[in-house]
Amino acid sequence: MFTPGRIIFALIFALTFIGFMIYSYKKDSKSHDIYYKNTAVKVAIALVVTIVLLVASKYVLK
Repeated sequence: MFTPGRIIFALIFALTFIGFMIYSYKKDSKSHDIYYKNTAVKVAIALVVTIVLLVASKYVLK
C-alpha cells in the first residue's frame, strides 16, 4: 500500500512541518505573554461552562 517513496516523503514532510511549527512558536513566544495573558484560564472557564450547560440541558429537556 505504501511505497518506499511515499514513506520517505511522509517522514520528510512531517519532520519539516514539525520543525517549522517549533520555529514559529519560538519566534512568536515573546508576543504570547503580551497579548494572551490569562487566556488558558478563560478557555478553561468557557469549557467548564459549556459542559455544565450541555449536562443541564440534557436533564431539563428530558
